[in-house]
Amino acid sequence: MTRVLVVDDEPQIVRALVINLKARKYEVDAAADGAGALELAAARHPDVVVLDLGLPDMDGVEVIKGLRGWTRVPILVLSARHSSDEKVEALDAGADDYVTKPFGMDELLARLRAAVRRAEPGAGAGEDEVIVETETFTVDLAAKKAVRDGRDVRLTPTEWHLLEVLVRNGGKLVSQKQLLQEVWGPSYGTETNYLRVYMAQLRRKLETDPSHPRHFITEPGMGYRFER
Repeated sequence: MTRVLVVDDEPQIVRALVINLKARKYEVDAAADGAGALELAAARHPDVVVLDLGLPDMDGVEVIKGLRGWTRVPILVLSARHSSDEKVEALDAGADDYVTKPFGMDELLARLRAAVRRAEPGAGAGEDEVIVETETFTVDLAAKKAVRDGRDVRLTPTEWHLLEVLVRNGGKLVSQKQLLQEVWGPSYGTETNYLRVYMAQLRRKLETDPSHPRHFITEPGMGYRFER
C-alpha cells in the first residue's frame, strides 16, 4: 500500500487530503511543520510527500533540501505561492511537481499518482529503457537518434541533449534552470530565451501540431515536461 506524508499547517486542508487519500486506500501520515515532517519521513519512509511551502517553523524549500539529503522520494509541492521564482526555487531544490492553491482534488490526486508511478522501478526512461515510443515518434537513447514516420530526424547536438534530458525525466516537470545547466552548462541559469528557441525547434521536428504540442509541454514560468 502506498504511504503518503502530508505536510501542511492548515487543518482543513490536511483533513480533506487525509479523507480523500484514505478513501482511495492510501496510508497517510500528517505533519504540521517542517521538523515534524523530517522526523516522520525518517521514521515512516513514505512513498510520496505532499508538502506546503509556508510552514510555521521553516520554509518548505528547506524541508525539500533536508529530504533530498538522503532520499529520492517524490515530492509534490502544494502551495499558495504564485511567484515563478518561488516555484522554480522549489523545483531546483528537488521537488518533482508543483500544484498551486486553491487546487482541485482530482488534479492533485492525478499528479500524485503520476509521481508515484515515475518512482516505481522501471518507470519513466531510466537507464534500462533505451527506446521510448510515442504515437508520433521514437527516441533511441542508446543510438542517440529520433525517428519519425520511419525516417531519422536530423537533430543538432544541442537539440538532442535537450530532448534526452526531457525524455529521461518523462512525465516529470524539469525546471528551466536545470535544463539550461544540463544542456548548456553550469554557468547558465537565466537564459530562458535559449529554451524557447530550442523547444520550438524540437516541436517543429517531432510534434504533429507544433502550435498545440502534445509531448513537449510548457509549464509557464517554471519549466517543461515530456509526456508520451
